[in-house]
Amino acid sequence: MSQSVTPLTTSFADSRPHYLILDGLRGTAALLVLVYHVFEGLAFAGGDTTPIWGINHGYLAVDFFFILSGFVIGYAYDDRLRTGRLTVRGFIRRRLIRLHPMIIAGAVIGAVAFFAGGGTKWDGTHVTTSLVMLSLLCALFMIPQVPGSPADVRGNGEMYPLNGPSWSLFFEYIGNLLYVLLIHRLPTRVLGVLTVVAGVALGWFALADLSGYGMLGVGWTLDTVNFAGGMLRMLFPYLLGMYLARRFVRRDAASGARRRGVRGWFWIASVWLLALFLVPYIDGKTPVCWNGAYELFCIVVVFPAIVWIGAATPLDNGLSRRCCDFMGRLSYPLYAVHYPVMYVFYQWLIAHETYTLAGSWPQALLAVGVSIVLALVALKCYDEPFRRWLSRKWK
Repeated sequence: MSQSVTPLTTSFADSRPHYLILDGLRGTAALLVLVYHVFEGLAFAGGDTTPIWGINHGYLAVDFFFILSGFVIGYAYDDRLRTGRLTVRGFIRRRLIRLHPMIIAGAVIGAVAFFAGGGTKWDGTHVTTSLVMLSLLCALFMIPQVPGSPADVRGNGEMYPLNGPSWSLFFEYIGNLLYVLLIHRLPTRVLGVLTVVAGVALGWFALADLSGYGMLGVGWTLDTVNFAGGMLRMLFPYLLGMYLARRFVRRDAASGARRRGVRGWFWIASVWLLALFLVPYIDGKTPVCWNGAYELFCIVVVFPAIVWIGAATPLDNGLSRRCCDFMGRLSYPLYAVHYPVMYVFYQWLIAHETYTLAGSWPQALLAVGVSIVLALVALKCYDEPFRRWLSRKWK
């Protein structure tokens, strides 16, 4: 077995090994999302409609997550589903056990944060407890909110107003269902054609700036453009990840060994991701949206290269292995629970009329630290033990 994959302790005895570098890079992306949301808060608190500065393209971490998800799911489940060793019901059960405990935790923490913040919308309107409970119930069952609906308790039009980033998990579930019902059955050539079609559609959306935002930061609210954009942001990288996984497995079967890869790739790729997200917003929409073109380049060219090399590269360093293991385990809890902390941070910024990092860096560091500690506690005391229990009980 290549050192690029390691049989980690998992909830299911027959789970395939993990690509540790890809796990670690998922953790890097989750940390970058956390920092991006600090800068988002500064723009939001100041009522600024210009692009967020700092980690300008941090929302592209979601697209990176989707290509990682597509690759890992295709690698882990294609063969078992095709041979009947895993049923559709079994796959859905596994995905629920993997994803839903932290969805529940994020929603509950979001409700607590909402009450701690005074129980009001962003415009100061008081929200009744019954509506908060309705919003919580919808979040627990992944029922998205339409902008302006009674359960849109923050009044910002988010699909999940108690924990905004859950919108991407909504699309992840859609992708999982499409995969188990259809995609895994497709021949590789057909999968490749669908990937190209989805890529062309995403390219059109980005280059023509169909959202009007001048960027691909769409999908978080349930209007027509955002839903279409969110679907495209999920579909293309998800399909591409699955296509890459099939090519990767086929190459290994043909060669009998994996490529040498690139030494130190976890650290190199982490710096790449940071550099890509730090690129300033690119002005200009003639003849195409240039910012959209840059983001499309990241999704179509750079992210697949990072994933492919990461899967092919062995981990020959103990520190890197430990770091990737830790970052991979922390990544999903961090993504799932950090935003309620950000809501509290945003409220502090608004209340103190502080709109710069220079004036709020202690509070920003506190928000980042609390988010990481909260994710660690959730991982150790809730997510891992709860998933082990569910796996034993729900066989």
